[in-house]
Amino acid sequence: MFRVSLNGSFTTIRAGAAALAATLALGAVAPAAARDQTGAIVGGLAAGVVGGMVGGALVNGANQPPPPPPEYRPRRVVVEEPETIVVRERRGPICHYERRKEWLGDGEFTYRRVEVCE
Repeated sequence: MFRVSLNGSFTTIRAGAAALAATLALGAVAPAAARDQTGAIVGGLAAGVVGGMVGGALVNGANQPPPPPPEYRPRRVVVEEPETIVVRERRGPICHYERRKEWLGDGEFTYRRVEVCE
């Protein structure tokens, strides 16, 4: 028997039906052709067509159907909460150190670290 699956083997059944119809038609012609010594050629041709169709159906029937699609799983929803921003007031002056040029005389100078507060 032919196996019907969802992957398009329905065409195999139609091809088998066409081969069967062709065999019956050639079988009806065969007795008239037997007088002309061509019955063996027509019979061999019909047997080859039928054998090819049966072999093709067996090979196509041996194929496994495709796996089912994966089941539906909804995506994870990630909700990001806004970050809380804390603005702190300045407690006092911000101080840092700088290097400044300090003149010692007319042509001499040196660098000193000086604390600068804003």
